[in-house]
Amino acid sequence: MANRATNKLLSKVEGRELVLERVFDAPRDLVFEAFAKAEHLMRWFGTEGWPLTVCNIDFRPGGVWHYCMKCDDESQEHFGQESWGRAVFNEIVEPERIVYTDAFSDAEGNINENMPEARITLDFVEQDGKTKLISRTQYATEEAVKSVLDMGVIQGITQTWDQLADFLAEFQSK
Repeated sequence: MANRATNKLLSKVEGRELVLERVFDAPRDLVFEAFAKAEHLMRWFGTEGWPLTVCNIDFRPGGVWHYCMKCDDESQEHFGQESWGRAVFNEIVEPERIVYTDAFSDAEGNINENMPEARITLDFVEQDGKTKLISRTQYATEEAVKSVLDMGVIQGITQTWDQLADFLAEFQSK
C-alpha cells in the first residue's frame, strides 16, 4: 500500500489525448510483463469490484486481447453486469512500449460503435530500478475524451494502477 501514497497518478488532457503517468516501485521488465501475460492481468487488471473474469490474449503485433470485467460487488448498482473489451496490438517493443487500439465490445468480440475507441501507447521508462509508466490515449474527438472523463476513466485507471502496484509488490516479495 505504500506505493499508493508515494506514487500518485498524474493526468492531463491535451486536445484529443489523455496522458497518464505513474512511477511503480518495480523493474521495467516486470511492469512490462504484467501487461503481457494473462495470468498476471487476471490478478490486477480492473477496477474495485470489477475483476477480469475472461482474459484471452495473443500478445504480438496484430494479436487480439479480448477480455471481460464483471461486477462482483453486491454494494454496487451494476452488480452482476459485464463490461467486455477488445484490443488489437499494433506495436510491441519489449520492454519499452506497447501500442494498441482498445474498444468496448460484446462477448463475441464485436466492437460497440456507440462507445469511444482509443489508441493507447504505453511507454515503460526505467528510473533507477523503478518504472515510470506513461499512457497516452488518443480519441477521435475532444468530445470522446470528455465522455470517458465523465464515465470516470481517471478514477478507474487510478484503481487499476493501484491494484497493479499491489500486484508488483506481492510478486517481488516471493
